[in-house]
Amino acid sequence: MKKYLILILAAAGTLSSCKKWLDVRPQSQVEQEVLFSKEDGFKDALNGLYSRAVKENLYGRELTGGVPEVLSQNYAIGFNDGWNFRQTMLFNFRNATFMDHRDDMWEGLYNVIANSNLILTYIDKKKELFTPTSYAIIKGEALAMRAYCHFDALRIFAPSYVTSPGANGVPYVTVFSKAVPKMNTVRGVIDSVILDLEAARETLAVHDPILAGTYRTGYTFAIDSSTEVQGNDMFVQNRRHHLNYYAVSAMLARAYLYKGDKVNALKYAKEVIESGKFQWTKKADFVNSDDEKIDRIAYKEIIFGLYAPNMKDRLRELFRDGLSSSVYTSPAECRTVYEAAGIGGDDNRFKQWFSEQPTTSGSIMQLEKYKRDGDANLHPLVIPNIRLSEMYYIAAECTFDTDAETAWGYFNTVRFNRGIGVELNDPSKQTFMTELVKEARKEFFGEGQIWFMYKRLNMNYPGQSGAIITASPSVFVLPFPDDEIAYGNR
Repeated sequence: MKKYLILILAAAGTLSSCKKWLDVRPQSQVEQEVLFSKEDGFKDALNGLYSRAVKENLYGRELTGGVPEVLSQNYAIGFNDGWNFRQTMLFNFRNATFMDHRDDMWEGLYNVIANSNLILTYIDKKKELFTPTSYAIIKGEALAMRAYCHFDALRIFAPSYVTSPGANGVPYVTVFSKAVPKMNTVRGVIDSVILDLEAARETLAVHDPILAGTYRTGYTFAIDSSTEVQGNDMFVQNRRHHLNYYAVSAMLARAYLYKGDKVNALKYAKEVIESGKFQWTKKADFVNSDDEKIDRIAYKEIIFGLYAPNMKDRLRELFRDGLSSSVYTSPAECRTVYEAAGIGGDDNRFKQWFSEQPTTSGSIMQLEKYKRDGDANLHPLVIPNIRLSEMYYIAAECTFDTDAETAWGYFNTVRFNRGIGVELNDPSKQTFMTELVKEARKEFFGEGQIWFMYKRLNMNYPGQSGAIITASPSVFVLPFPDDEIAYGNR
């Protein structure tokens, strides 16, 4: 039976797991009391959530460039399958290697949830320890991280809301306990996600430094107007690297759209857009031959991203180690996705994110989005979890039925800032949704999001070499881990 480790920085050497399902009790109550006897212990615990989330079995690899991207058919995975993803691409969910990937994701998500709950168990009991700002940030972010991980567990392991809102979803765990939590419906999980996010937003609403008029986002490694690293307290710096107020609003937009509530999804997407905190990346930064002056990731547009300098080698191995060792796409497929023969010829994403590499059997397109051969870029290496462009896509989708022209305006704004000057404006909803999904696939390549969009819409989608993947539970619902079924009586 695999262990479910509690990885809290201040107590990483003293906390361990017990047996079965998600029984994650520390060895003694005393250890918890010591950790949470000071404000710094809570800060260490919160930082531990982010350190855990950026591990390989979560957003440091698997949920960014791994299983969701493989299922979306973004890679041309042949028999030179260095990461053992081919059977996943073929939706063979009984394959042993797939089950290892699946179990790692499940355990990772619920481990972060357990650690979030541990913080939330103690924080109101020890409120006298905190400054108002520290209390708001720690509690708000712990609530938001709990919601974030549950939401991704739902999107991976349960039917979509649009097809089966009353079906079994995943357990929504809100207490730090060895007890096996009950199963929630898909509707119950999404409602709980929204409840936690609304509570997090309310908690952060007064004290999050990112809300201050003087707080400016920008490149922290360059001379610009950024104030993100100013001040003596590192805990309140670089708010976009944590689940800040606007990241929580963006998550609410994402969650409400998943539920089909376009009114609230639009409200929160517009709040982020209209805040002005996140600026479009300039072409001179996005496309630059000098690594010291380049921004491949569109850093200034990231609303929430995980700080990941220690993952640069693993991301290089995943995306940039050649035919037999990395994932890749074929040149023809890549040019088709980015419409390189037409409007895509001006697309900065296609020009900057991909390089054609020769092999003994032809050539491959290698993803350069996470290229980090040195550390002199305009910004630190981060994993993008929520982008400004997604807020524009959500606003566009939620607006089309009542104001098609404004919807196309949101859509065209993203394209314009990626180098495509050709505007679209068609009254057909089908045309609009087709183009929106195409653009989202381009935008989120290698970020683990497009498969979730296909699932939310319950749509057929393109496979490799012109194949069509038919929407069905066998494509969109990953089975629970065997241990969860056995010990959780699922």
